[in-house]
Amino acid sequence: MEAAGDALAGFSDVLSAASGAELGELLAVADRLAALASAARVAVAVEAARRGEVAGSEVAAWLRQHSPSLRQGGAASVARIAVDVAAAGSALPGDGAGPDEDSPLGIVWDAVREGALEAGTGCTVLREVTRLTPLLQDQALPTVATGLVELAAEHGTSTMRRLRPALIAQHGHHGALDDLQARLESSARLSMPHVESGDLTEYQLWMTPEQAATLEAAIGPLSAPRPNEETGEKDLRPAGQRRVEALTEVCSTASGVAAGTKAGSPATLHLTMTLTDLQPTTGAGQVLASTAGGTLLAPETVRRLACDATLVPHLLDLTGAPLALGAAVRRFTTPQRHHLWLRDRRCTYPGCTAPAAWTRAHHVQHWADGGPTDVTNGALLCQRHHTTVHRRRLWATVRDQPDERGRYVIWDLTHGSYDRALAALPPPRPSTSPAPDTGHHDDLDQWWDELPLDEDWHDTPAA
Repeated sequence: MEAAGDALAGFSDVLSAASGAELGELLAVADRLAALASAARVAVAVEAARRGEVAGSEVAAWLRQHSPSLRQGGAASVARIAVDVAAAGSALPGDGAGPDEDSPLGIVWDAVREGALEAGTGCTVLREVTRLTPLLQDQALPTVATGLVELAAEHGTSTMRRLRPALIAQHGHHGALDDLQARLESSARLSMPHVESGDLTEYQLWMTPEQAATLEAAIGPLSAPRPNEETGEKDLRPAGQRRVEALTEVCSTASGVAAGTKAGSPATLHLTMTLTDLQPTTGAGQVLASTAGGTLLAPETVRRLACDATLVPHLLDLTGAPLALGAAVRRFTTPQRHHLWLRDRRCTYPGCTAPAAWTRAHHVQHWADGGPTDVTNGALLCQRHHTTVHRRRLWATVRDQPDERGRYVIWDLTHGSYDRALAALPPPRPSTSPAPDTGHHDDLDQWWDELPLDEDWHDTPAA
């Protein structure tokens, strides 16, 4: 062993003399030497434990003392293999008794001793077999242990763990997989949201196989990349972003059905925002009445949500005091939505094929900018392109008759087209409706007069 070490000393200094074709061969030889050296180190630890030179919890410390490289990690795995094998009897060649060669320990030890497995990988295999043993038929244990050793040696331990359900299904006791998955239900959970001001909100989610399969069936089709063949735009969203947007789409639709919101609105949003921030898109809105309470939403996000959510505004005066609680306002009615479904058939963004059922009714001229809730100011947009339209501030022309391609909605995809079109519109006519007697500043009365509310609006004192 000392000669082998001496032969390798200074190896890197002469490595430049090797040809390119020889480098791969040299690496294979070096890897084999490293595996054999690792196996020899475990064998020495087993012999020391078998003789009683060191025992129990002292083995790991003894290894770190005499094997400095293990101070970087791995001593605990070598110690466990050594203690377990020594307790089962000597397993060194020619010494007779050792772990039963058909037992999981014997199968793992053979692989470690031959250099096929690192000690850490062997410990992981043993832990997995220990976890599976109560669920498996006794005669299947050698087969499963051998299969796990071969799988771990070839592909690592993560693949081995993913095969757990298949192994139980094939080699387990009758009903073992059913019992296991039934017990998983009590461990499945979704954490409460961890919100830090306007930063990302963190959730932790653990699901049973059934729940995970249901979730993936719902968001899988919606989270696939969707390049736009018509405009040539690539879908540059990372996979994680596509998945969370798909989940939001599913939850948004489901929340509207569960809550029974009017006109099929996908969500009911309780929001506070000052009067001086609502229209000029300054400041931020604050979420109320949910576990995400206190979350700040950017003004443009509020404007996008206002397109198709049932909005319950909690209006604040210039000092932040509550003025009134409004009923749900400015949403498209069910007949209007049906008309848009019939007219647009799908998302109106160029090149998008998302069906009407996946879309939102968007105010081309934003409701906050005085746009009417009318089909002549409406356009269907999927969640992805609804966000795109608001982020890029895009404008569309809504036609009375379709163009040569059958489109009623024609989008101007140049950035900021919305602002240019809005500036070109004639100023709105003054409202003739009397302003409510709020007892506040004239600016508030004027804003209230011009607020485009639908007929469900009523003044209710704030709680």
